[in-house]
Amino acid sequence: MSDSGNIIHKVHEKVRIFDRYPYAAHLYVTERCNLACQYCSEYDNTLPHPKTGDLKKWMKKIKELGVLRLGLQGGEPLLHPDIVELVRYSKNLGFHEVGMSSNGFPLNRKMIWELDSAGLDKLQISVDRMTPVKSTKKSLAKIMHKLAWFRDSDIRIHVSAVLLDDTVQETQQLIDTCLDLGIPVQSRVVHDDLINNRKLKSSESIEKMLQLIKYQERLKKRGEKIHSSWNIIDYQKNILLNKPVNWTCVAGYKYFFVSARGKFWPCSQFRSDMDIMKVTPPYLHTFNCKKPCQEGCGIYCIVGLSLVVSHPLVHLAKKTRRGMIKRIKGYHS
Repeated sequence: MSDSGNIIHKVHEKVRIFDRYPYAAHLYVTERCNLACQYCSEYDNTLPHPKTGDLKKWMKKIKELGVLRLGLQGGEPLLHPDIVELVRYSKNLGFHEVGMSSNGFPLNRKMIWELDSAGLDKLQISVDRMTPVKSTKKSLAKIMHKLAWFRDSDIRIHVSAVLLDDTVQETQQLIDTCLDLGIPVQSRVVHDDLINNRKLKSSESIEKMLQLIKYQERLKKRGEKIHSSWNIIDYQKNILLNKPVNWTCVAGYKYFFVSARGKFWPCSQFRSDMDIMKVTPPYLHTFNCKKPCQEGCGIYCIVGLSLVVSHPLVHLAKKTRRGMIKRIKGYHS
């Protein structure tokens, strides 16, 4: 894409954040997973992969509704036998960005090359600790050698970790190791499991979590590759301190999920039996409201977009102020 084309592309995306059409969606391409993390409510190994034809049909519907950014989710999306074909099809539909979240375990060099050739834009690699424990096997030690395989790839990668009781002791080491490798990284506070009514944060870990969020904030101020936005960093500090946050959740309106059975879900923790093929723009507009479950919400993709839509001037001021600080520090270094 030319420089002028790229500018038009970015302007179009910025405008689309504030119109009345959905901006982003996640599609579960499978519910199967090779791991069984204790905090996760998004896998079911008793179910088969959805048919490729059905997934393509749902992708087309998502695009027709106006979505610009598509995320392919699981389970573990790399387990779907036609995942490369699905990436290629989604790019051919014209989504501005196609991303994926994976634990990285199924990755090999051939698969990375195929996903790159198919047009995958970004890959979030979900890693919780340096070393595996019973509650989560997603350790950096298991997949670190694979990160080097992306050096010759156009796929943008970042490592994303979950802050919970079993990970806080190794989180700083994980963050520092990724930054030493030049890999963008974030570690975010675990969200409660509303599907199974489970609280996943213990009071004993709150202060440790808060210090680790502040640690990432300091690194980001120094210009390190912390992937979390300023909005999300501030938001996490507030929820850990039990401070109120004024915002309107855009789940189901600007951002929604589609299950591996083709059901429309406003978000991963707020599910419905509505067939995605029956969803209309007026139906999406009914979700443009505050939600009873939004206080303390930890679905950060939803929260991040919601905060921008709710307070665009505050978001712009934060980016401008911190961008100026970064430039001034760079000038004096």
